[in-house]
Amino acid sequence: MKLSGKVALVTGVSPNIGGGIVEELWAAGARIVAVDANAENAEDCANYINSNGGQALAIQCDVTDEAQVVQAVGRAVEHFGSIDILVNNAAFFNQKGVLDMSYGEWQAQTGVILDGAFLFTKYVAQAMIAEQRAGCIINIISTAGHQGQPDNVAYSTSKMGLMNFTNSVAMELASRGIRVNSLTPTATDPSEAVERARRWGRDVSADPAMEALMVQFSDHVPMKKLPKPSDYGKAAVFLASKDAAMITGTDLRVDAGAVSKYWAWDPAKG
Repeated sequence: MKLSGKVALVTGVSPNIGGGIVEELWAAGARIVAVDANAENAEDCANYINSNGGQALAIQCDVTDEAQVVQAVGRAVEHFGSIDILVNNAAFFNQKGVLDMSYGEWQAQTGVILDGAFLFTKYVAQAMIAEQRAGCIINIISTAGHQGQPDNVAYSTSKMGLMNFTNSVAMELASRGIRVNSLTPTATDPSEAVERARRWGRDVSADPAMEALMVQFSDHVPMKKLPKPSDYGKAAVFLASKDAAMITGTDLRVDAGAVSKYWAWDPAKG
């Protein structure tokens, strides 16, 4: 397996994108540190892996609290001996524009996305360097970070900032043997997240309104279908593996062609 013997710490491990990434890293042989501000997300993710023959550690952590981040990284190293892969995925949605978003809301959302990535990157990279281990850091962006999405100002701004954070840190850590890349998801097929949540023991059902919205999104991307969380997970496995040994400072888009689409062309109209 491509990641056999590796330890991967992933922030933001709900059954959707984070859960999909975790399960693919685990399927490739990695041991998992599941980190989330919501204890249920972290515990359900880790419990599923542990009950199915894998090794995982659940950690509840506010990614904007430096002391909690330091403690989380320390627990991961103490438990597994090292960290080889970091995936900065923690985020939340609050779709408001500049006219109606409060400054406090702006700080909260940019804090989770940018401050969380800064803190985990800082302390995980220090742990990698202390152990003299080559490592891989993957920052999860969004097509909203590539384009100007109205009424989503903090999320879009933070995701674009995270892309240049990736570039800067990749240059800083290259000489340390630590590769830093980003991965861009887009609007995501919701069916797999529902199925995963059920496997994790949750009583959930599909949301018809969300499904209808995703159909609208899928009509307007070139491939006419949306990625699933496991598609992002497979891309993360590639970036974390030896197959990507000469790749750093790069953004890998798994977006069904969304960002490359010429603005005036509507795939729904042929």
